Amino acid sequence: MKRRLITIGLLLLAGGTALLAVPGLHDAARKANSVNVLLLLGAVALELASCASFLAIFRRFFGELDAREARRLAWIEMGSGALLPGGGVGSLAAGGLLLRRGGMSTRQIVERSSGLFFLTSGTNVLALEGGALLLALGVGGGAHGALLIALPATVGVLAVALVLAIPRSPWHRRGRSPALGSVVDGIRQAERELVRPHWRLLGALGYLGFDIVVLGLTCAGVGHPIGVPALVLAYIIGYAANTLPVPGGIGVLEGGLVGALVLYGAPVMPATAAVLLYHTISFWIPSLGGGIAYTLVTLARRTGPDPAAERQPCEGRTRTRTARRPAPLREAIADGALGGPLADASLGEAG
Repeated sequence: MKRRLITIGLLLLAGGTALLAVPGLHDAARKANSVNVLLLLGAVALELASCASFLAIFRRFFGELDAREARRLAWIEMGSGALLPGGGVGSLAAGGLLLRRGGMSTRQIVERSSGLFFLTSGTNVLALEGGALLLALGVGGGAHGALLIALPATVGVLAVALVLAIPRSPWHRRGRSPALGSVVDGIRQAERELVRPHWRLLGALGYLGFDIVVLGLTCAGVGHPIGVPALVLAYIIGYAANTLPVPGGIGVLEGGLVGALVLYGAPVMPATAAVLLYHTISFWIPSLGGGIAYTLVTLARRTGPDPAAERQPCEGRTRTRTARRPAPLREAIADGALGGPLADASLGEAG
């Protein structure tokens, strides 16, 4: 009962965050009055394409899950990422709780989630380096200051070098914890995926790329389009603010994106309007999708087949058909996994 009450409390908190605070819906609606409706519809369609791309890459790392449940869990993770502090890290934690309650070992969860996280993060760095290179070559508009190009490019290279060095360093082998070992295995899995091309890996590019285009369309919609290289750099740098522990990225994501857009040449007021529109779309679509997925899983558990065996006649004989065991995700939600303390499924547990 306590766990279920905590679950309800978390859902109410998430709903309150969505309805009361994120992100300036009245301001966005007022600014949308002068925006081309076709551009807004295109932005919504591309945000849906971004979410569909995440479904593809998610299933690459969690292929053993039932297809329907994998899709629902991916939507729940995206919704959690939009609502919970920490962005992508918060979404992985929510998904990990459900998977752990459903019976997947902690080691598997950490390894698969780490692989997914590092692959999508690597895609961000690749886009960052590409945007910096194009801006340095003078392609597209935007500010061309040496520091604005060299600094993000250098940070991206150092981040990749640091991650790739972890599995190869001697210090991580000496008394490493199981959780660290699983993270290292996740890095190696991400590396293996890159040398074993599969169409689902395109999901990592689509997940990022379509979302960047959504921001570009909202900039164009308010009358101030921005060049592709500057847009890519502003998007990735601005999203760094989303790692701050603020639910839904309230204020910090808007501030980060507006500041980055202005840094790369966009006027302040149009950048603010574009970001408000963008965050409205990028917040509500994953949040609503995640809420629907959670509801469907809960209903599937409540209306599932009776666990008693069903007896059916078959050519004069009677055969027994046992109802299929509820899938792990439904079991996890029915047990109130989202409401349980984080310690119940900490990454330090033995798998």
